[in-house]
Amino acid sequence: MLLEICTNSFQSAKNAQLAGAHRIELCSELSIGGITPSFGLLQKVISELYIETFVLIRPRSGNFYYTDEEFEIIKNDIKVCKDLGCHGVVSGVLNKDNTIDIKRTQELVDLSKPLAFTFHRAFDIVPNTQDALEQLVDLGVDRVLTSGQQSKAIDGIEKLKELNIQAQNRITIVAGSGINSENAKTFKDAEFKELHASASKVVSTESSTYFGNTPQTVSCIDEIKSIIKVISDEV
Repeated sequence: MLLEICTNSFQSAKNAQLAGAHRIELCSELSIGGITPSFGLLQKVISELYIETFVLIRPRSGNFYYTDEEFEIIKNDIKVCKDLGCHGVVSGVLNKDNTIDIKRTQELVDLSKPLAFTFHRAFDIVPNTQDALEQLVDLGVDRVLTSGQQSKAIDGIEKLKELNIQAQNRITIVAGSGINSENAKTFKDAEFKELHASASKVVSTESSTYFGNTPQTVSCIDEIKSIIKVISDEV
């Protein structure tokens, strides 16, 4: 079983590598669901670390319906990822009714090639997951990151199992949101191939009148190791 760590900084990415994670999803601002990381962060991770790196391409928080200008930003960021040597792209576009935007998502999948393409958790707000999954298979998407349309994957486990059966090895269901060392075995026993976790710990709670009180977090080496131990084939 493969463990992907959602990392929000160079230190988190480095910790994931040191702990033995199989892959990272690099992003910024986890507190708002993640947005595209900076060029500087991308460059440093790719040049100094060897862990397989997928990059979240999301130009802003909020909905997943984008203006033409925002869509151009998404495409340009994908090109940057390819030029820097990233290993995969995590993105996706919805229509105003939260169905998959077939045309635009296809354009992103094609642009990303030969990099792997993961459709992100926008999937968790589509009105019909069965139809959406078939559409993503037809588009050539490699993976779908989903919590089973619940805030935590453990609460969406039944929906996730249904999706995993429907996928039939045509696309990989990556279970994510709230995955930790205490519940990871549930997903292993359900025969998922990949898990997604941030394994975060708070390292600072300093607040500011001007900049809010969102705590600073970093992916924890010990927690990552604990998850890996639980999902190891040797266990």
